[in-house]
Amino acid sequence: MKPYRFIISGGGTGGHIYPAIAIADALKSTYSDAEFLFVGAYGKMEMEKVPKAGYPIKGIWIAGLQRGSFLKNILFPLKLVVSFFQSIFILLWFRPNFAIGTGGFASGPILFIAHYLKIKTLIQEQNSFAGITNRALSKIVDVVAVAFEGMDRFFPKNKIILAGNPVREALLDVENKKAEALLYFKLNPSKKTIVILGGSLGAKKINETIAAHLPLFSELGVQLIWQCGKLYFDQFKEYNEQDNVQVYEFIQEMDLIYAAADALISRAGASSISELALVGKPVLLIPSPNVADNHQYHNALALSKTGGALVLLEQDIESQFQEVLGQLLVINEDDVKEDFNKFARPNATQNIVQKIKNELES
Repeated sequence: MKPYRFIISGGGTGGHIYPAIAIADALKSTYSDAEFLFVGAYGKMEMEKVPKAGYPIKGIWIAGLQRGSFLKNILFPLKLVVSFFQSIFILLWFRPNFAIGTGGFASGPILFIAHYLKIKTLIQEQNSFAGITNRALSKIVDVVAVAFEGMDRFFPKNKIILAGNPVREALLDVENKKAEALLYFKLNPSKKTIVILGGSLGAKKINETIAAHLPLFSELGVQLIWQCGKLYFDQFKEYNEQDNVQVYEFIQEMDLIYAAADALISRAGASSISELALVGKPVLLIPSPNVADNHQYHNALALSKTGGALVLLEQDIESQFQEVLGQLLVINEDDVKEDFNKFARPNATQNIVQKIKNELES
């Protein structure tokens, strides 16, 4: 029997890329001789991140619609047509047994063409408010894997499996890495550590707020691990000179950063929400207002309902940050773990892989 071939498409943000890589890794463990090909959008971060994870990737010429900008959208119809022809060529050349989409515009043409070539298909939706590409694809794919309950308001109920969001394998054992993390980051074990996560590119408003409140953190005896993002590192790296502050562009060792944290301040992307629920630490969520359908707010609201997360809107940061920070620092971590356990789905990747396996063998 020939090895199974899997084509995986998703990108634009880490929230689409990392679940795709996690699914590929789990499929590789299940089918050791399987072959993989990722498909992404030219110029997007997946074209760099996927090869670093050890998988080949091909780019197609596609981009999302830019809201409120006619000039930026003028090439969209042409890009869409070209991406469909590129997808036909890639699929006929690679001949996969299964096509998987994790969101982002690159997954649209590939999954659409795969369906009409009679290739089995699955999409994975990370957010509590479904993205436009996945909403469109859900009408034709075989399986829709979701991370939140109540997603039948977006997708056909008979296609849905409640699987959870795939997370990095290393995060499943964070509890036992506290000592290693304190040593790695050279932290003072007698002080509380707050970790700030604004995403790989960074979050302007969060970074400005942290910088403005550094004297307060110092007064409270709190030490910071501050991932300010690629776009803002040059602006904020000077704060590395302070004793209680470590500023990073990006941190690869996410298991250690979660292990080091006593509390976190974070954006509310779907992958972040799933990871935060899994590691079970008090968290202040500041959703990005600059995302489609305000989905980060809906993600944050879903986690806050468990009782372990606080939500602060960007528009309220200046007036409420100090008060909410005080609330964050007194949350009991043991209570958070209990609350978040109801929400976390540590077997998400395996749930998805098992469904793929069932579909392949049916």
